[in-house]
Amino acid sequence: MASWSQFAADEPRLADEIRRLMQQYGPGFGYLATVRADGGPRVHPVSPVITDEGLFCFVIDSPKRRDLERDGRYALHSFPPEESDDEAYVAGHARPVTDRARVARVAEIGRAAPQVDWRLFEFTVDVAMLTRREHAALPAEAPGRPAVQVWLDPGASGAIRRGAGGPEGRRGRHGFDTRRPAA
Repeated sequence: MASWSQFAADEPRLADEIRRLMQQYGPGFGYLATVRADGGPRVHPVSPVITDEGLFCFVIDSPKRRDLERDGRYALHSFPPEESDDEAYVAGHARPVTDRARVARVAEIGRAAPQVDWRLFEFTVDVAMLTRREHAALPAEAPGRPAVQVWLDPGASGAIRRGAGGPEGRRGRHGFDTRRPAA
């Protein structure tokens, strides 16, 4: 499990583009998927906070917080831009942040209301994906076909890596996979 800062150091351009999509409306905005107690998915709108220090989310007392506390697996998807169907996706594990100084720093950046019963979670990155549909994001892009960039944490489990990258992808030295879906 890589931290956001480790992922960003490994693939700075991809991290910048994902950050741009997650923060396109000012504060972060995306959809958080968590795992319910019965194993089913649960999706919620959230305001992720991305800093040089990490990828964070303040979560109020709710089913999604209980999901993260019980089973930290998550997926975070950007809200679609008005001018395109570009997408950003990050998945990994959420961990509660207990360091008070760190919580205070992120709360100030994220403008988290102090009177609300929220808990801060840091999201690690096992998989990061960016899909571009409106412009040439990759040199070999065929017109009308999306360009997909996928980063897979080299330290992630084999099941995650196989499921996300697939044998048809081309991996760079850090697990970066650039491919196009089949037509």
